[in-house]
Amino acid sequence: MTLRHSSLVNGSFEHAVSVFDRGFFYGDGVFRTMQVRNGLPVNWPFHYQKLVADCAAIGIVCPSAELLIHDLSILFPIHELDEQTAWVAKIIVTRGEGARGYAPPAVTVPTRVLIKSPMPVYAKMHYTEGVRIHVCETTLARQPKLAGIKHLNRLENVLARMEWRDESIFDGLLLDDQGNVIECTMSNLFARFGQQLITPDLTQCGVAGITRQHILGLGKLLGLEVRVGQVALDKLLQADEVLICNSLFGVFQVTGMADIVWDRQALASKIRKLITHD
Repeated sequence: MTLRHSSLVNGSFEHAVSVFDRGFFYGDGVFRTMQVRNGLPVNWPFHYQKLVADCAAIGIVCPSAELLIHDLSILFPIHELDEQTAWVAKIIVTRGEGARGYAPPAVTVPTRVLIKSPMPVYAKMHYTEGVRIHVCETTLARQPKLAGIKHLNRLENVLARMEWRDESIFDGLLLDDQGNVIECTMSNLFARFGQQLITPDLTQCGVAGITRQHILGLGKLLGLEVRVGQVALDKLLQADEVLICNSLFGVFQVTGMADIVWDRQALASKIRKLITHD
């Protein structure tokens, strides 16, 4: 893969955007990251639905699904792809170009950027042995107008990710400024307490991923009550199982956090099979 053919800007092979783009100025935009197999984005209807919703939340008109699928077909030509190899597509939509100043122009033309990357290789032991996570000192500010949205201003995640260099730590747990568990730096979180599987409330901050959304609908198949709720850190430490999820690795069990160790259990594997074959 050459750099020249690894990104599209507004449908053309480019790897630069205008210095006047508001995504560059202010993080004024949203993005999605997804697997691509056989030239097609995995779970595309869910990703596009979320992209539309996130754009609407900050007043951006989302490019049509047809336009984005056309862009994807250019970036991932099926005749050049190995059927066994997965890729990653990142779709960025910004408000477009504007002059200096926070107020956006009355009329803007959104900028769309698609980036092609190799699929990360996750260690087999993450699937069989689970992963360790770090409890971050960086906390998430509460802002309900941006809650759930995957917007381009991710400085909190950057600061949190700078907190560790230990390669044995897979991700970092993020709390809000009131001590509630919210998510991890690159994944959503679920905790099982008996027959209840709870994911943190994201109405004040955090990013609502589509794998989280998928798992919320699996209650009957799992034989569990799956719901959204508040989870304090001390409550999380009492969980029977803790899981993290995103669109690339699927689901991992958390088996270590600070001085806490959880025994390996089967729920993460069970969910992985359900979301892979659904």
